[in-house]
Amino acid sequence: MQLHAKFLAKVRGRENVNSRETAVPPVRNGARASSLDARWIKSRHSNAEGNCVEVAALAGGGVAVRNSRDPDGPALVYTPAEMAAFLAGAKEGEFDHLL
Repeated sequence: MQLHAKFLAKVRGRENVNSRETAVPPVRNGARASSLDARWIKSRHSNAEGNCVEVAALAGGGVAVRNSRDPDGPALVYTPAEMAAFLAGAKEGEFDHLL
């Protein structure tokens, strides 16, 4: 729960966040990833075995995340501000203890 609180604090504490960045995306979490009109991409650091996380920008401004091993499975959808906070935390090493 502590990481989640830090994550939310980053989202809420960002300066120059506009309403589009913080608005709830029109796609609900858990929507079938293959049903989204999206171009999925994965990191060039992903391995050849297909154990990858893929992301896609959505037309409504959200960012979808899915597991490449289950392309028809659920997608989690975040606002741009939420993704920016997550990426900032990842770059700062906040999640390194999970690996």
